[in-house]
Amino acid sequence: MTLAQDLTLAVDAARAAGDLLLDHWADRDALAIDAKRPGDYVSQADHRAEALLRDRLLGGPPGDGWLGEESDARPGTRRWIVDPLDGTTNFLRGIGHWAVSVALEDAGRLVLGVVHDPLRAETFSAMAGGGLRLNDAGLLPAQPPGFDAALWGTGMPFGDMPHIDDHAADLARMLPGTAGVRRMGAAALDLAYVAAGRLDGFWERRLRPWDIAAGLVLLREAGIRVEGWTPDERPEETGTVIAAPPALFDTFAGRLRAPGQSSRA
Repeated sequence: MTLAQDLTLAVDAARAAGDLLLDHWADRDALAIDAKRPGDYVSQADHRAEALLRDRLLGGPPGDGWLGEESDARPGTRRWIVDPLDGTTNFLRGIGHWAVSVALEDAGRLVLGVVHDPLRAETFSAMAGGGLRLNDAGLLPAQPPGFDAALWGTGMPFGDMPHIDDHAADLARMLPGTAGVRRMGAAALDLAYVAAGRLDGFWERRLRPWDIAAGLVLLREAGIRVEGWTPDERPEETGTVIAAPPALFDTFAGRLRAPGQSSRA
């Protein structure tokens, strides 16, 4: 298969999983729910969407690997990295910000990403060298505002996560002198919004591969600068991401990378 064919497969699978999730969204109060840890939930909808994605995506080239949030991993030089329902808590609470996330990694390099928002019928997609697309149209890089008018996205630690104090310190440095910070609860969709220019940047510590893999492809194809907590860190390895348009990145990252702040606290 060509990469373009892989992208078509991923888009079709993400939309099919989205249709399944919409059926559950209409009857979400009846779902069986388990808590993986305080504040972190999984439901029947997550499991069923991942089973659908696994069946469709692993029906491609034999030997493809798999890394999904809710099922056993399978090694492979090519590997699908999937979050069947990013934003489960939002979904279960009836908050309309959640998505299906699908990425393809080939020989350690992320080459394809799809983030599908079923409620808005929006599919953000990109493949290496192909630019960013929303549904069937290409998206040009957005022109960012000045830093004082910029709107940022983030994810906040919860429950017993060890880096709550670090993130509180981040917010104290970021909130003054900007248009605000949004914590919307679905990292994959937040990264897609940065790629599309709806948010002007995003940061979060210690995310899992399925949270960010697809979004990293979208960002890079949109011309967004992406780094870890230090310039030589790869977000796909550490789970920590700082992303913003080149014109805003140095000021943004400079505020976050204050002395004493760590991505691994």
